[in-house]
Amino acid sequence: VQLVESGGGSVQAGGSLTLSCVATGIYRLYCWGWFRQPPGKQREFVGVVERSGRPTYGDSVKGRFTISKNSANNTLDLQILNLNTDDTAMYYCAATLRGPYCSSVEGRYTFWGQGTQVTVS
Repeated sequence: VQLVESGGGSVQAGGSLTLSCVATGIYRLYCWGWFRQPPGKQREFVGVVERSGRPTYGDSVKGRFTISKNSANNTLDLQILNLNTDDTAMYYCAATLRGPYCSSVEGRYTFWGQGTQVTVS
């Protein structure tokens, strides 16, 4: 089982970015989502998509972040609009096979990617 993120980089404030996570070796994930860890801070919940496709977002990112799942190629995208310096962080893809609900707590997630860095200046 492997989750691999891509799409990070350095962007100017006000710009947009789309991160992608590819899952290999596993299908029908129950919860699949994103966390981020700003420099010097704890990892925080960004959002998650349930198997049904329904997304849930963390309070700090509502309105600018959109998560979408492509079941055909087993990828999960995170679109970020109007980036600001507070969005600078390592972004991690996470997933679990367990239901019946999707949590914002990172301990509930079994599979993790290595992360992709987003730097906003």
